[in-house]
Amino acid sequence: MAHVLVVGVAAHGHTHPHLPVVAELVARGHRVTYAIPASFAAMVAATGATPLVHTSVLPDQGRGEQWPSDPVEGTALFLDEAVHALPQIEAALADDVPDIALHDIGGYPALVLARRWGIPAIQLSPAMVAWEGFESDLADDLAFRQEPGYRAYLARFTAWLAEHGIDDDPEQFVGRPRRSIVEIPRALQPHADKVDPTVYTFVGPDLDRRAAQEQWPASDRPLVLVSFGSAYHDHPDLFRACAEAFAPLGWEVVLVVGPHVDLAALGELPEHVSAHRWVPQLGVLGRASAFVTHAGMGGCAEGLYQGVPMIPIPQAVDQFGNAALLEAAGVARTVPAEEAMPETLRAALLALTSTPEVAARLAEQRDLVRRGGGARAAADVVESELADT
Repeated sequence: MAHVLVVGVAAHGHTHPHLPVVAELVARGHRVTYAIPASFAAMVAATGATPLVHTSVLPDQGRGEQWPSDPVEGTALFLDEAVHALPQIEAALADDVPDIALHDIGGYPALVLARRWGIPAIQLSPAMVAWEGFESDLADDLAFRQEPGYRAYLARFTAWLAEHGIDDDPEQFVGRPRRSIVEIPRALQPHADKVDPTVYTFVGPDLDRRAAQEQWPASDRPLVLVSFGSAYHDHPDLFRACAEAFAPLGWEVVLVVGPHVDLAALGELPEHVSAHRWVPQLGVLGRASAFVTHAGMGGCAEGLYQGVPMIPIPQAVDQFGNAALLEAAGVARTVPAEEAMPETLRAALLALTSTPEVAARLAEQRDLVRRGGGARAAADVVESELADT
């Protein structure tokens, strides 16, 4: 039995993908300590791991706080959290030094502590990873790295690492892990053929447990799910446009509006359209014929797992790239937010759901995702690292 430290990030998209891996490690007899703020402690404890609860400076989505869309501000938040959380994690562990550290892409304290303790560290990536030449391939997307705010962030990061006896370049320190477990479908990884397989092991999302647990009643008509994730729900106009687009077709329309949208702002909903604060999304997608999404990584992976055609309306960060990859795979049709009118949305839905080629590609991607290995394959990587050390 090994003692495994996991350092997470207080965001749903940075927590849910890791939980099956943690549950699998616990099932194999390992003792797992998971550093996470209190709002996520219960879901961590449900895996059998021990939550190491620390306070956080990240936006609290439970209180309606939003993550910034500006990439410099968003990147800097992970450093702010690391500076804040590291002393808490270190103090709580005291002499209980783990054998290995796993960390989210934003779980920087694990990297610092692993270096100090001389233990292996493995990144758990719920997002795309680096590939050979990605800096030049993404030159336009990474243009923000030339801004004064980003240069100031790097200087602050360098100084923080130096305080802990580390002289690495910050971008290499967090962006080029020695070992990484990739929890996304390969279809959502840009230039997957250029990713180093000796560093990055694609296991895909582990959704079998949730799929077996989440239930949603079958509909006697085609069903379309409309959901924009946990951080981008404040768009009642988009929900209204979807209702107006799909209700006249006789479809059942399930709107997931999150905890903060004013339901009155949606107006009177047409027949067969319902608004919900929350739904078991994977269960609904198992019944759905289409999915309107913001193209966050979690939702895209769930759509592929259930073989559902998608209409991405990307709004920030990696969502535009995810939408493009879904289109390249032949399973989606993107609608820019400024063009998300009922007529445009209706045309996208009908085109996706009436094309045999789309159905064939969805079936292929669904099978690939389900064969990825998930948590079992991830735990094998962790145990291999433990055996090597």
